[in-house]
Amino acid sequence: MTKAIFITATGTDVGKTYISALIVKMMRERGFNCGYFKPVLSGAEVVGGNLIPGDCSYVLNTAGIDSDPCKSASYIFKPAVSPHLASKIENKPIEIKKILMDFEKIKKDYEYVVVEGAGGITCPLRIDDRILLLPDLIKALGLSVLIVATSELGTLNSTLLTAEYAKANDINVIGIVLNKFNEKEFMQLDNKIQIERLTGLKVLGLAVKNAHDLLPEDLSVERFFREVI
Repeated sequence: MTKAIFITATGTDVGKTYISALIVKMMRERGFNCGYFKPVLSGAEVVGGNLIPGDCSYVLNTAGIDSDPCKSASYIFKPAVSPHLASKIENKPIEIKKILMDFEKIKKDYEYVVVEGAGGITCPLRIDDRILLLPDLIKALGLSVLIVATSELGTLNSTLLTAEYAKANDINVIGIVLNKFNEKEFMQLDNKIQIERLTGLKVLGLAVKNAHDLLPEDLSVERFFREVI
């Protein structure tokens, strides 16, 4: 049975891809057959006339997975805008059915899969004749989420809002990973304490700047994952 986890965040550019890469890398270094899947990616790069999903390339390269990055994403858009707008610009409506089919293919190759979302937890994937938000996809995939948040100023508000939104939408949150952590900053140490107190969730891992692994070093990242059917 494949185990998977969905990586979401308190906003754009908080570090979802960076943390996803560290988790996949750590899992593989520990002998677990772990892969990566990003259902929707916008802001793809054009290299040699080909559209390349940069986030997918980064994670696969970091984790040492020799695979075509285009196979790790269902939808790849060039415009660096919200997925709902990118798909409208390119006239390629996002369908959950296709994402589920691609996820099934990924599951055949890996025992563990890190699934990375787009933007924050409320990210719109489609706004036309119907509204499709990221929580709809998370629930369709049947996954629990790991929230990536910054350790810096303002994180209490954004992290609490993200956690509460997930709970209100019946999404199971297994915990939080704090990015850009600096143990010498008193405010950041306090942020970690207060995030756990206010959300009722555990901070399961920390990532310092330019980290090669999540802290603590003996972190059992395999405990992040849950079985999916």
